[in-house]
Amino acid sequence: MLTPVSMPRAIKRWTPARFRALLRAQGPTSIRFRRRIAILTGAIAVGIVAVLFAEIADWVGGIFNGYADTWHWLPLLTTPLGFMVLVWLTRRYAPLARGSGIPQVIAARDDPDAATSDLISVKTVTAKSALTLGAIMCGASVGREGPTVQLAASVMGIAHRIMRVPLRSSVVIAGGAAGVAAAFNTPLAGVLFAIEELSAAYEQRVTLLVLSSIVIAGMVAQSLSGDYVYFGAIGAHMPIATALFVVPVAGIAGGAFGGFFSRIVLALASGRHWLTDWSKANAVLFAGICGVVVAALGVASGLTWGTGYGAARAMIIGTDAPLWFGPAKFASTVATAVAGLPGGIFAPSLAVGAGVGNMLHAVFPGEPAGAVVILGMVAYFAGVVRAPLTAVIILSETTASRGLLLPMFATAFIADWASQGVCREKLYHGLSKTFAGVR
Repeated sequence: MLTPVSMPRAIKRWTPARFRALLRAQGPTSIRFRRRIAILTGAIAVGIVAVLFAEIADWVGGIFNGYADTWHWLPLLTTPLGFMVLVWLTRRYAPLARGSGIPQVIAARDDPDAATSDLISVKTVTAKSALTLGAIMCGASVGREGPTVQLAASVMGIAHRIMRVPLRSSVVIAGGAAGVAAAFNTPLAGVLFAIEELSAAYEQRVTLLVLSSIVIAGMVAQSLSGDYVYFGAIGAHMPIATALFVVPVAGIAGGAFGGFFSRIVLALASGRHWLTDWSKANAVLFAGICGVVVAALGVASGLTWGTGYGAARAMIIGTDAPLWFGPAKFASTVATAVAGLPGGIFAPSLAVGAGVGNMLHAVFPGEPAGAVVILGMVAYFAGVVRAPLTAVIILSETTASRGLLLPMFATAFIADWASQGVCREKLYHGLSKTFAGVR
């Protein structure tokens, strides 16, 4: 109840001038309101774009698989030539589109507004999308998730430019994380990836922004593609007594193997030795050599082409697979990653991890195959990306194996430690430095 003393204050508080000031600060024309609209519309657009890109990428991958089955030996010629053409086009017209896309988003945090003109510009991400599809058409061991992160960050930048509000680094992080969530249909993994990998430090306002963007993007992606589980509802589990033996072996082996991958890629990206210098001076020829490696492995095995999703899922559900798949897919992914093609390493890394798990199952033949393979995937992926929480949640959400959470967490942290012993620098952060002075 207003007393005679408080009534004048209440009347003064809601004067027309005060109301106009409040409208300017938070009304439809205010920066705060326009920023919220930009985030909302950007997140919706991210979900739509991610699903469309995924559908097109899967369609293109299906075309190549049919081609490789019909013309078994021809990829020995077309894959190396395709690698050379794609690297030439990338270096000539879109040098900022090379590689995964996640390092570009990390580099974009330093100056987000400037990044909308180069690292996450419409021109760059358009070229990135087209060239990634070209790499898939060549049979390269690439995924679409990394490019989706760069694409999503660009979509957020476009939304902010339309609404005429400044682009913050937190929004770039939110856009990239929403891309991960939409690409895998894993909202929780998107949150953790933003905190572990894209964000330099934990900030509450960044986390709230990331959460809202990921939820919206995830809902849009789910409404378009359906409520599916990426690898299928496996529901694997493992007794604690068994995990005490399997987890340390999986963590050390998978983590060290993942660290070895990172060390090779970083050495050829920014190392100081003759092979790095030669590969940069003869980039197109080097890409052709890498293409020969990928083609030879693909033709000889028939399993190492593309993302490796089919082979990974087969091993998760317990289908017998050759023990050489893991090393062969590793070599194919390394050759693709160092060639300079646009394309991600998330999905191929999960496939290599499945191969690692398949080899571990040979060591522990009496244990559940699906559970051992998933632990191998967690270990290798954590070793490559060095984001153990993200690795656990991605595998938990993409296989619906929540009963395996405790062994997965233990495996991921051991793998992270083992990976550091092989390669101290985190892969994406090391690669982001190669974009720092490109502008």
